[in-house]
Amino acid sequence: MSEGREGRGCSPLDRLVMELDGALRTLHGRPRVSERPPPDQGLEEGALTPAQRDHIARLMRINHSGEVCAQALYQGQALTAQLPTVRAQMERAAVEESDHLAWCERRIQELGGRKSLLNPLWYVGSLSLGAAAGLAGDRWSLGFVAETERQVEAHLTDHLAQLPEEDHKSRAVLQQMREDEGAHARAAVAGGAAHLPLPLRLAMKFSAKLMTTSVYRL
Repeated sequence: MSEGREGRGCSPLDRLVMELDGALRTLHGRPRVSERPPPDQGLEEGALTPAQRDHIARLMRINHSGEVCAQALYQGQALTAQLPTVRAQMERAAVEESDHLAWCERRIQELGGRKSLLNPLWYVGSLSLGAAAGLAGDRWSLGFVAETERQVEAHLTDHLAQLPEEDHKSRAVLQQMREDEGAHARAAVAGGAAHLPLPLRLAMKFSAKLMTTSVYRL
């Protein structure tokens, strides 16, 4: 668990300061991570063409922006969660998502790419959505997590299919991320997640498509 989120006796002002610190770390600094080593640690860089490196860097930029959104969603949900157990679950997931954020940023740098210019916009929107989901009730908040993680799993599977055989490093990162996202979805369902209505699930897919298309370019 990241420092600062361990204390449960914090005032609303303390929690606001902590979340602002988390936002700054997510967008401009170094996110707090767990002790897990990067999945690609020790793997050699494959022989990639410039075009392949550019495409993969853009894919990893999409994944990095997705993790920015995940951080904001979980932070918003943790702020408005009603049960301490649900809040703790959101905060644990946020730490693992911080790992993903750091891994993606590291891989982008290795490939000579850059992070998306749109990250602040996606962060604010996702934080608002997360807070709204939490206010709707813990079952709906968990349902939002479960559906989000299912869609992210499918998205990561698509990116894995686009990777060249030679890119073992990116593959290792995305495979571990997909495994973690699946675990988050299962934990949300086990915690009593509500099944989201079809129009909301379709709206989430449309938003994700808008994000991935814009971030690939910007």
